Amino acid sequence: MVVCGDDGLAHRLAAELRGVYREQVTLVVPPAGRRVRQPVVGRARAASAALLDMVNAAVNRTGNGDPVGADRELDATEPTEDVLADAGVERATALALVYDDDETNIRAALTARRLNPRLRLVLRLYNRRLGQHIEELLDQSATLATGDGPGSGTGTGAGSTTVLSDADTAAPALAATALVGTSKVVETDGLLLRAVERNPPRPGEVADPGLCTLALLSATSNDPAGADGSEGSGEHGPQLLPDAAAVEAATGRGTVALEQVSYSGPPLHAGRAGVPAFGELFSRRLRWSLAGLAACVVALAVALMLVTGDHPLHATYVTLLDLFSINEPAHNKDTGRQILQLLSGFVGLLLLPVLLAAVLEALGTFRSASALRKPPRGLGGHVVLLGLGKIGTRVLTRLREMDIPVVCVEADPEARGMATARRLRVPVVLGDVTQEGVLEAAKIHRAHSLLALTSVDTTNLEAVLYARSVRSRLRVVLRLYDDDFATAVYRTLRAAHPGALTRSRSVTHLAAPSFAGAMMGRQILGAIPVERRVLLFAAVEVAGHPQLEGKTVGEAFRAGAWRVLALEVPDGGAPDGGRAQGGAPERARESRLVWELPDTYVLRGSDRVVLAATRRGLAELLGRRAARRGVDV
Repeated sequence: MVVCGDDGLAHRLAAELRGVYREQVTLVVPPAGRRVRQPVVGRARAASAALLDMVNAAVNRTGNGDPVGADRELDATEPTEDVLADAGVERATALALVYDDDETNIRAALTARRLNPRLRLVLRLYNRRLGQHIEELLDQSATLATGDGPGSGTGTGAGSTTVLSDADTAAPALAATALVGTSKVVETDGLLLRAVERNPPRPGEVADPGLCTLALLSATSNDPAGADGSEGSGEHGPQLLPDAAAVEAATGRGTVALEQVSYSGPPLHAGRAGVPAFGELFSRRLRWSLAGLAACVVALAVALMLVTGDHPLHATYVTLLDLFSINEPAHNKDTGRQILQLLSGFVGLLLLPVLLAAVLEALGTFRSASALRKPPRGLGGHVVLLGLGKIGTRVLTRLREMDIPVVCVEADPEARGMATARRLRVPVVLGDVTQEGVLEAAKIHRAHSLLALTSVDTTNLEAVLYARSVRSRLRVVLRLYDDDFATAVYRTLRAAHPGALTRSRSVTHLAAPSFAGAMMGRQILGAIPVERRVLLFAAVEVAGHPQLEGKTVGEAFRAGAWRVLALEVPDGGAPDGGRAQGGAPERARESRLVWELPDTYVLRGSDRVVLAATRRGLAELLGRRAARRGVDV
């Protein structure tokens, strides 16, 4: 495995590949003098080495498998052709390009594909639309160079390409943390699913398993808010993916169940339409003025019809001519007609300022529709989002997709996410969050939670501390790059405010498992921590896996290793339908996941399933080094 990057994600990814999948890794990073956030990268490298030593020590104790081989680290400013060749790309199985710059990753991917058409590529790109085109281009290039059939596009085979974004990978967990107080969330089929820790049922009660039971917690685990920050692991440790007998036999142990995330708070008017509604174009006073003038025109037309005996349409036409002063004077007409003409002219004089006011209000409304909105009066129960960079923009989109009210705070008027905020018509407060009055303008005293997602750790911490001084029980989520700093901040805030929920999150920590799983050849949907262990959720093609193909869902389940959760079918289809002749699936443009599959359903080679697995179980299912039995860290 070859990993190329210039920040902490590269080191975390290397540690994941070494410690979890026990792969030999060549790490290509910039020289020491040009590395970003040198202290953090240094600690990430130390953590990677410590994890490698721990794995080898465990292997030596158990005698199962071989120690992890030696790894290489190359210093290079850019991943040029010579650098990639020196890293052994021609002989590598997979290459991850996780530079912070999209152009650098694309240029290196094109070079690597030419050097090794069968290389599995994993790219870190923020631009999702560009990423789709690049993925198709590189897959097509590999198909033509190798002569193999077209890949499935899921990043499962040799020569395949998977484009991921650390922002997209971390956004669901960050959004769910602000919503339900935990990052134990996986996104699939457009849904947010979370792992909920439940206390042991009381005598006579029946525990709700949700979609399924993922784990049995330690006998001594007593942190119902989640083990996100707790250090207790218990004497027995958690039991991942237990079978029905183990769940029944477990007494006094909490469970982790999978359920869908929902929001029941106050919605915020989306206002997504590009053209405002009629009610938003004009004020209420102006609307009443227009309605009054229209009533006057109707009354004058009816009066003229009664006085002259004209047809209603002709009477209305003559009234409008008098209204706009383009009719002939009625000096030769009777008195009633002359009075009506004078009244129509007077109404016409009143109409001119009303029309002018309508034009000015409409122009002002259209101008404000493209400008930033201010937080409305009386807003409460909302989420205050600090920072509209790469991560903040993705989190904002996720929150608005769930109709959660959001108020953003951004210091840079040209920030990446300002266009998204205008499009979604989300209120934005422009200003430095460290200045007095900025958080007050965002209605922090009535907010439900605070998401501090700027790129500066101290800014996030200062904003959280000030917000806690305004509202001590406010739910806060910090994005902190430095792990040691994040741990210290979490413990201190939790001790100072025991009644409030505090979470500290690292984007690279949330994204690394997904990148590692993609390098191993499967599309990882997410990872959920269970005390000191981790459950992975992956989308897997059944074909080529004897543990799954031809077996029922019940037979394919292996306790403690993997469990089939859902089946992907074409939209409108059923688990037994939607297949063409010869067993090949009909790939519709839209698909959905069928949950709660019956245990008797037989998995076919054309199926694609979503499964939950331990790290060791997924590595075994991948078929690489299946004979080795490492430790599940």
